[in-house]
Amino acid sequence: MQRILTTLFLSLLSSWLYAQSHSCCLDATRAFAAFAADKNFNSRHENPRPYRHVSDIGKDITFPVAGGQPAHAYELRAKGRSHLWLFVFHEWWGLNDHIKKEAEKLYHDLNGQVNVLALDLYDRKVADTREEAARLMQNAQEARIRAIIRGAAAYAGKKARIATIGWCFGGGWSMQAALMLGKQARACIIYYGMPEQNVEKLKELQAPVLGIFAKQDRWITPEVVKTFEQAMQEAGKSVEVHLYDADHAFANPSNPRYQSEATAQAYEQSLRFLKAHLLEKGK
Repeated sequence: MQRILTTLFLSLLSSWLYAQSHSCCLDATRAFAAFAADKNFNSRHENPRPYRHVSDIGKDITFPVAGGQPAHAYELRAKGRSHLWLFVFHEWWGLNDHIKKEAEKLYHDLNGQVNVLALDLYDRKVADTREEAARLMQNAQEARIRAIIRGAAAYAGKKARIATIGWCFGGGWSMQAALMLGKQARACIIYYGMPEQNVEKLKELQAPVLGIFAKQDRWITPEVVKTFEQAMQEAGKSVEVHLYDADHAFANPSNPRYQSEATAQAYEQSLRFLKAHLLEKGK
């Protein structure tokens, strides 16, 4: 009986989120933050393993945000003058050292030709437990996050060509940022985050999208992914989707459900996508 009730609850939740994601009245954070109330969703996120990132080239910075306090980010500057940027969006844990490590890996694998900026959407709050992460994600304010993204774009400059990448909570914001950036957007990568499904909004998208999703994900389900693909096609936009036989958050090495093979394949797809659409076409 418990299994039947759980299945029914998840089905109703997915249907509600689908309906809400098509509503002009729902902001981008609430659609995904609703998952934080689901104990099953929380249980899929084991507390991150301790890690301290030390770097000779990355540094914490702040930049102005219109109408609010300065924003925080982790930055790696290109080796030479470059108008190419990669905005990195963290998971529900916040801008922790695992994300800084991932940002630095991307920086090196893009040959130091791209400025990498890992944005802090929680204003220096970082969760060590899934309970804290759930609270942070539920309390995140869309207006503040959008102001941070606009501030980051202003910091990069009007000539900047920008790609976005994010995981989970940050995956959804990777897509929202690409929509906000307009013609400055060059590529968007979503790792198992809530994709935009409103066709009218997607018509404004200027960047191709790479979606990395998990077949076993009970929240960003294969059905949600299929609806997203159909919406992108209806909007006349470029989308490439890869579904891995894995669970939600499979690419997080601090997660006991981490799948190294799927992660490696997804990373190679992401790197190829960034090189093709940012390094080659972004210049």
